Amino acid sequence: MSSSNLFKTIRPIAATFIGGIVFWDRYLLAIDSKSGYLLKVDPQTNDTIILNYNHWDKYVGLTDIAIQEGVLWFASGNSIYSHNIDQTHFEPFLFTNLPYQTSGVAVWESTVYATCQKTSYLYVFDKKTSKEITRFRTPGIGMEKITIRDEEIWLCDDLEQTVYCLDRATGQILFSVLTPFHNPTGLDFYRDNITNEDVLYVSYSFSEPYVRDNPNVDPNFELSYRTSTFVHPLYFHYDNEKKYARSNGFLLEMTYVEELEPLDPFVLEQVEWQIALPVETDRQKLKHIEHIGIPFTEIVLDGQRVAVFKFDKLDQNTRHVFGWRAILEVWSIKYRITPRDCESLPELSPEYAERYLIDNDNLTMDSELIQRAAIESVRRETNVLRKMQNIRNYVYDRLSYEIKPHIDTPEIALRRGLGSCGEYLGVLLALSRLNDIACRTVGRYKCPQYPFLKGIQLKPQFNHVWMEFYIPGSGWLPIESNPDDIVEGGPYPNRFFMGLAWYHAEMAKDIPFERIFSKGSLVDKAVLSIGNLAINHVNFTILEELRPD
Repeated sequence: MSSSNLFKTIRPIAATFIGGIVFWDRYLLAIDSKSGYLLKVDPQTNDTIILNYNHWDKYVGLTDIAIQEGVLWFASGNSIYSHNIDQTHFEPFLFTNLPYQTSGVAVWESTVYATCQKTSYLYVFDKKTSKEITRFRTPGIGMEKITIRDEEIWLCDDLEQTVYCLDRATGQILFSVLTPFHNPTGLDFYRDNITNEDVLYVSYSFSEPYVRDNPNVDPNFELSYRTSTFVHPLYFHYDNEKKYARSNGFLLEMTYVEELEPLDPFVLEQVEWQIALPVETDRQKLKHIEHIGIPFTEIVLDGQRVAVFKFDKLDQNTRHVFGWRAILEVWSIKYRITPRDCESLPELSPEYAERYLIDNDNLTMDSELIQRAAIESVRRETNVLRKMQNIRNYVYDRLSYEIKPHIDTPEIALRRGLGSCGEYLGVLLALSRLNDIACRTVGRYKCPQYPFLKGIQLKPQFNHVWMEFYIPGSGWLPIESNPDDIVEGGPYPNRFFMGLAWYHAEMAKDIPFERIFSKGSLVDKAVLSIGNLAINHVNFTILEELRPD
């Protein structure tokens, strides 16, 4: 769906940190947790009024708000209060106390709901008596805000970068959706009068870097940080049959171009330079492809599309630019596969076992250290999904992220305790394959995460790799290599465990991304590497935001 059918981003004026939102009488109410402002915002114009202008200081530090029949409910400290929204004096009624700080609050008919990060529970109370009716385990590890829609509880988690849809009666997860921005801080549904559509809006608050012009220093440009806070629609579609939810997508232009600029003398004749093209997946569609610089022919290798650029002769004096321009639809995706779905699985096919359980990429799987780690990581677990999560957590416990100019073997990375995305990946692959989990390297690039910068050329600084593991009957599922390793010693978020964000650009799988042939023979990269022959130029341009069908 084109951008003309999208709902507006709401930007409350003067807001510094939106901590919770609720729609009321066609307006958005937002609590600014830092300044204490209770803001009434027109969603169409961003016109903003401070409702609590004479007692704003009492609202500083509130974590969430809800409203029902003119009564404002809010979470403050470890307590839940209510207050008539039209009262000029601040006279809150204490509803109940939780054991620790309250994260989120919602009200539905005769019940009040509250979340607490430290206990990891969602509490349900009787509105008249304040007595606890029941409680459910919360699905994430961060600060979780909630809203209710009919028989569903909707919950967002700031560390998980995820919105969960739960069954209101049981608290069971029905599905989950990745948000297009990190650090979601609140959510509620907006009913559009024209279409009668319920649109889920999510608030975000995070610190972003920017270049500041400071005339008092020389040079006058300096790096600084500011808070970005806004409310943006979350579009999603859950496919129950395929068990995944797609959310906010973007139409991207991606260009990959090689600039031939050799570092050393060389001569190659009858050259075929192969560069893989973006793949088609559940979350990525290749809408258009064309050449840049020099036309290419196209071949298919193992089901993957590859561009082939041909040259009669290349040497150190030759200069060319050549590559491709692709138009991509990319989406965030989150799969909903449970351990119960992984019971009584069919056997892995011999073809997959021969291809995806072996050491075919210097994984040091015969190392005593790696073999011992493979045993320790899964302990006695036999369920393939739990085994995979145990392996991921084990690797996160023992590695810290550090970017390096080259990739060491899994044995060296595990001994050192530091690794780039490629080294995280190597350890994950080695331990998974030793535990009979078929897996493979995927990835290549991330679009810089600036979805509001449409039409501006964006340049990624690094390439990136992650992993897919295979569950017979369910297929290939993604796991990020290192981005979820954000909490020292855990617990770790599961946002990119069976999930990928919209900014991942997936290149061909199971084949090398780029190779050179001369006179029909593969050029050994140890003798003549592509990095010494050419400079690659990778650019993204965000064209428009999309919503899933």
